[in-house]
Amino acid sequence: MQWSRPLRVHLSVLVVALLLMTAMPIIWMAFSQGREAAVLAGAKHMREMSFRLIEGYRNALEGGHEAVGLGSTVPQLISAPPADLMEKRQFFVEVLRSVSNATSIYAGYPDGSYLQLINTGRDYVRQSLSAPAEANFAIRTITPRQGLQALSTLQFLDRETRPIGEPKSEPTSFDPRQRPWYQAALQSGGPVSVGPFVTGTVKVPTLALAASMKDDRRVVVGVNIHLQTVSRLLDPREISPRARSFIIGEGDMLVAHSDPSIMGRILGTWSGGRSADAGSRDSEVQAVARLRKDPRYANGGLAEIDLDGESYLAQVAPVSLDGLFKGSSVAIVVPLDDLVSQANRLLVRNLMIAAGFLVAGVLGSLMLSRVVSQKLYRLADEARRIGDLNFAGKGVAHSWITEINTLGAALSASRRAIVQFALYVPREVVRRIIDPEGGAVVKGRRQEVTALFTDIRDFTTISEQHSPEDVVDILSAYFELLNAIAEEHGGTVVQYLGDSIFVIWNAPVEDPRHIENGCRCALAMKAGVDRLNASNRQAGRPELFTRFGLHTGPAVVGSIGAVSRQQYTAMGDTINVASRLEGLNKEYNTSILVSGDVHQAAADVFDFRAIGPVQVKGRAAKIDLWELVGERAG
Repeated sequence: MQWSRPLRVHLSVLVVALLLMTAMPIIWMAFSQGREAAVLAGAKHMREMSFRLIEGYRNALEGGHEAVGLGSTVPQLISAPPADLMEKRQFFVEVLRSVSNATSIYAGYPDGSYLQLINTGRDYVRQSLSAPAEANFAIRTITPRQGLQALSTLQFLDRETRPIGEPKSEPTSFDPRQRPWYQAALQSGGPVSVGPFVTGTVKVPTLALAASMKDDRRVVVGVNIHLQTVSRLLDPREISPRARSFIIGEGDMLVAHSDPSIMGRILGTWSGGRSADAGSRDSEVQAVARLRKDPRYANGGLAEIDLDGESYLAQVAPVSLDGLFKGSSVAIVVPLDDLVSQANRLLVRNLMIAAGFLVAGVLGSLMLSRVVSQKLYRLADEARRIGDLNFAGKGVAHSWITEINTLGAALSASRRAIVQFALYVPREVVRRIIDPEGGAVVKGRRQEVTALFTDIRDFTTISEQHSPEDVVDILSAYFELLNAIAEEHGGTVVQYLGDSIFVIWNAPVEDPRHIENGCRCALAMKAGVDRLNASNRQAGRPELFTRFGLHTGPAVVGSIGAVSRQQYTAMGDTINVASRLEGLNKEYNTSILVSGDVHQAAADVFDFRAIGPVQVKGRAAKIDLWELVGERAG
């Protein structure tokens, strides 16, 4: 007689064994790989933060760089003050209003004349100049006097650049020709970066971007960006409360630091006339200065360093702007324990939860095995009755176990099949997206499409100001509206990308008027969003301002992806350009931007406003840019 035991015994042993075999490796892997996963996650976060810091630093400098480049071509700046003083002042005001990180803009002349406009919005600037509360700007003019000391005149201006009080004049030894920015620009003949150095007016450390005038190289225009402004860009606390970031310049000079106390030391050192070298700073700065010389880490590689007996992750990334500020690097240093501690706490919690599930699983398996074995005995009796062509009774009673119900239903179906002598299973006819020979995917094919990308302006701010539930409700109504409009105009919504929608025409269904339908859909979406905003205002919800980018051209369309997971999409330069056009709306303060190809095809049906050729990121050739205004009447 062969050895056998009831199903409940086998099932109980199997379930317990599976639970143990599953739980033990998971627990072991969690302990062994938890630290590595935490470090990898922290490293990824550091890379993302590093990129953001670099972009923030570059953006802070780029505005000044562009302002200097523009100023070097303004003819009114060539003549020394007081000539064309109103025109000079108006240009300087526009620069400071548009370049938020700039503290002042100025021009120095070969006769020693000097004109400077200062933004007094920052407290330390206001205190240094003793500016009145209503002052927004201060204009400083220095005029040389024959045989006498030069005369400096300071006048405060309000928000509308109207004078406040009487100008204050006093003798000064300040000579712009002796300043580092003037001498560097004069020697270079082109745009230069200088700093850090201490400003002559506010007496604080600053970075300067300067350039000689195109028509007179002896006249130099410059913009100051104070180190205190730069330090505000360095905030790595979202990685860890103890994470710190800083900027090291050429020659290992410490330019800015996220730690206020260290930044205060930097400012104090520069104000005292000495450079802030890394050797006099924290050990972490010295370690980063060494990493900058190591090819493995100088360009963004992560390094694990030991500082005062504690392990840290450090990343160094070079940063420059059109050749300016060469040798500058942004660094982030994070204590390793800060990255791992949270993971360890999660691991302990998960272990406790796993242990509870293990105990519950053991008890549940014993109960389940008993119920299953009883039901299986009844199913076996039913199968024997069917085999004997005994159709008396009502079959097996309903069970709360889905699999047993499935088996019982199968037995009931067998019963009905034998009674009726036939069983036909209807099958739903579906569209074939695979080839008749059983191919796994439909290869993409090249064809003309029209692509539309949308995006909500300042949606990140809206998300911060509302609860996740409100954001989901707002987006659901928004997406439902845009999806309905897209389908109404023959478009295929390919993908939802955060708060954006990607729509194409002429695929998968051919559409000979796909360009017109795309334009008409964009206008309809804009009108629909306007109606939605009116409803949102009445309901106290935020308004959603949508930007659109539309382009037409060849793309590869079809199912793309792995064998086991596919996605219907379109790819190619046409799609990339449409996405870039959507982003350009922010720069031109427009709603619907289209390419020259769209304009050429639909100019007889729609009204467009010409913007001109623009350079799109990732493309060598410029793109002819148009704003879609509306559909022509008739």
